[in-house]
Amino acid sequence: MTRKPEIEKAVYNIYEVAALMEINLPKAYEIARQENFPSIRIGRRIVVPKEAFHRWLEEAAFDKQSYDTAENQ
Repeated sequence: MTRKPEIEKAVYNIYEVAALMEINLPKAYEIARQENFPSIRIGRRIVVPKEAFHRWLEEAAFDKQSYDTAENQ
């Protein structure tokens, strides 16, 4: 019997996104529906490419940081 090769997943599911962000599942689904969030719908399933998620998260943090800095000036 041959074994399947172990491959690293390229995407997160919404449960994993919720866990990574330490938010509840309804909030994760709400974020996934936002236009600027990098989610892909495959039938009823929603997946999030890992690299795109981490880029989105960094950009969101940077935008927040920029907003806070501008507001305090």
